[in-house]
Amino acid sequence: MSYIVVIPARYQSGRLPGKPLLNLCGVPMIVRTYRQCIKAVPPEHVYVATDDVRIKSVCEAAGIRVIMTSSNCLTGTDRVAEVARQINVDTYINVQGDEPIFNPDDLRRLIEAAVAHPRDVINGYCAIGNEKMFHSANTPKVVMRPDGRLLYMSRAPIPTNKQHDFIKAWRQVCAYAFPRHALEAFASSAAKTVLEDIEDIEILRFLELGWEVRMVSMSDVSVAVDNHEDIERADAMILSLGLA
Repeated sequence: MSYIVVIPARYQSGRLPGKPLLNLCGVPMIVRTYRQCIKAVPPEHVYVATDDVRIKSVCEAAGIRVIMTSSNCLTGTDRVAEVARQINVDTYINVQGDEPIFNPDDLRRLIEAAVAHPRDVINGYCAIGNEKMFHSANTPKVVMRPDGRLLYMSRAPIPTNKQHDFIKAWRQVCAYAFPRHALEAFASSAAKTVLEDIEDIEILRFLELGWEVRMVSMSDVSVAVDNHEDIERADAMILSLGLA
């Protein structure tokens, strides 16, 4: 299976403008994400996809391959689809640029799953360990079939009982593997699909378009940086893991 790893990175962010270039223990976040990826795959397989020359300059200074994409991509997955028009491989691995402590073993698991199921979309998940995260709208919750295929994903606290208690739940890890034909179908939509737009979860577009999504168990050490509180958490994790 031929593949590349694509790290989408856009400068504009409603909550954290310039997010990919945030300084985390002395290193820009996008560079930290890249360094975690090349612990699992050769550097020549990893690209940052961006629409901003500031991100491009920082990445190139760090020796990272960069592909420029348009500024009107609906989602990060649409940005990966633009990369697919420039580089022809079997599978496109998407690691979010705001995952500065992404576990390299999770990337290996993702690639193994893509090899085993080359026609399916693959996404990561892990258990939710506390009630605060369960009720947080920043955390997409995952509901699966017994065989691991995705039933639904929501920012609402699911699954739950009549009292809305936190019993057992799982969250999305923002790492994906896309077969080329699935990406083409995803990008053929000129607008977000209904549930994707309501939940602001792009993986739902695949479900709405009729694709199977297989969920792969991953570690729970990832920290997606979405707000200033997450910056502090990421800094603390970087220090605790000895990544500074």
